[in-house]
Amino acid sequence: VQLQASGGGLVQPGGSLRLSCAASGFTLYYYAIGWFRQAPGKEREGVGCISSSDGSTYLTDSVKGRFTISRDNAKNTVYLQMNSLKPEDTAVYYCATDGVAGTLCPPSYEYEYWGQGTQVTVSS
Repeated sequence: VQLQASGGGLVQPGGSLRLSCAASGFTLYYYAIGWFRQAPGKEREGVGCISSSDGSTYLTDSVKGRFTISRDNAKNTVYLQMNSLKPEDTAVYYCATDGVAGTLCPPSYEYEYWGQGTQVTVSS
């Protein structure tokens, strides 16, 4: 089970980025995929998740209305579309899965498989 997050970069406040989480060794469709972020000096926080069973998504309050999560089954990739970015969104972003097929979004502590992060910097 391998995940790789990509798509980060430097963007001005109000700008957009789309992060990708590509999987190898397993089919993303069958697993809940979560997005997390960790800013310097802060604890890691959950950003959102897409469940495996029905593709329903969950987003933390601070990003609702600005971020969306989607999945492209043909490309075996989950996306985090980030719009109206703010400086406080600056962090390393990670995708992860609990590795259990057919589940809804699990609690944060159940995520076991993590990809390498991608840096997002929002600054003018």
